[in-house]
Order: sequence, then C-alpha cells, then structure tokens
Amino acid sequence: MLKRCLTVGAVALALLPGVASAEPVTVTTLTTTNGGSVLPAPAGAPGAPLVGLIVNLPTAGSSAVLALSGLAFNTDYVMQLMVFGAGSTWNTLRAEILDPLDGDDGLDVGSTPSYVPAGYSTSHDTDGFSFAQRSGLERSAAYLGGTASVTADEMTNSGDVLLFTGVAGASDSLRVTFGLRDWAGDRSFLVRFSAEDGLSESPEPASMLLIGTGLAGLAAIRRRRAGATAQA
Repeated sequence: MLKRCLTVGAVALALLPGVASAEPVTVTTLTTTNGGSVLPAPAGAPGAPLVGLIVNLPTAGSSAVLALSGLAFNTDYVMQLMVFGAGSTWNTLRAEILDPLDGDDGLDVGSTPSYVPAGYSTSHDTDGFSFAQRSGLERSAAYLGGTASVTADEMTNSGDVLLFTGVAGASDSLRVTFGLRDWAGDRSFLVRFSAEDGLSESPEPASMLLIGTGLAGLAAIRRRRAGATAQA
C-alpha cells in the first residue's frame, strides 16, 4: 500500500507524494459553525513538517467541515494541520469522516446526527473511508509542553472518529497528524473537526464538596455557641 504526505489549503491543496507524480487531490472548506474558520498556512522552510492549513475553533461547539476528493485507490495519506482555540475553552478535538449517501448507508447505526450536511452520512466499517486504520501511521495532537491522548472509534458501523483529548493545557496551537484512506479511490467525502468538552469557571465537584463541608461546619459551630449562650 502506498503512503503519501498531504498538505492542504483552505480552498485547494498541494500534494507532496512519495513518488514522482502527483494526483489531482482537492480540499475545500464546506461549512463552519460557532466562529470556526479555516485559513491557508504560511509557507514553511524546506524540510519542515508538512502543515497544510490552519483551523481555528475558538469555543466549544465550534466546527469546520472539509470536503476532500481525488485520493488514489487504496493509498494512505498523511495529513497535518494546525488547530487554534484550545487551552482554557475546550479539552477535546473530535475528527470524524462523513461519507456521501449511497446504497450502503443501511449499515449506518442509528439516525443521522443533525450536524451532518445534507447528502452525507456517518461512515461505517465497509464504505472504504477511514483514518488509514491498521496502517500504523501517526495519530497525534502535540502542543508546547505536551500531547493529547488519542482514542479511535473505527472498527464498527457507528462511525469513523478520532478523539484527541487533554488539550486544555495548550497555550499555543495544536499540531494534529493523522492518516486518511479512500479504498475505492477518486471519491468525495468530508472530514469534520469540532471542539468538544467545554470548560467553565465553575468549581469542580471536589471543590464544591469542600465548600459544602465548610459551610456545614460553620453552621454547627454557630449552633453550639448559641446553645452555650442560652444555658448561661
């Protein structure tokens, strides 16, 4: 199976293949929500890691949907992008493949989520689209001082999903890396990025327990003092 490096822009792509020729792969921004945006990445130095676009997800609930087409038959691609907006606002980056409606969508589990664009559905295990499962390609979300934990839901018909969790400490951008594959080749599909696990300023449950215990203790002290005064 061939492996190639894919760099993309907000409207088109540049494909840097592992062989002499390049395929006409295209990537476009389909939709964004809640302030999400996609920008072309600045040119990097020769030999620098391939980073194709910048995705900004400023708050939990922000999303960006990219449309891809033209991947070669049964070829694994490495995709890298920079994601901004984590840190104090959200903790998990979700990436999900969405495939076009066709004759095999009866295998999808459950009803189609409301965030899926018209004409598409969630991916299942036999449609040929995947995050290059079983390829051994890197899956990571790295930031200055740490990396996210990565979990995948891709071996069932419930969807093709990657979760990059633990980015709340990121004060800069995330460099996100993963693989893509279209087993049949030359088809259109979507990859949706969304910010999950919103963070708030509310005290954590343990802090709330300590506060409640402290208030109860103060109330008990006041009752004892009031009783002592009455007896005197």
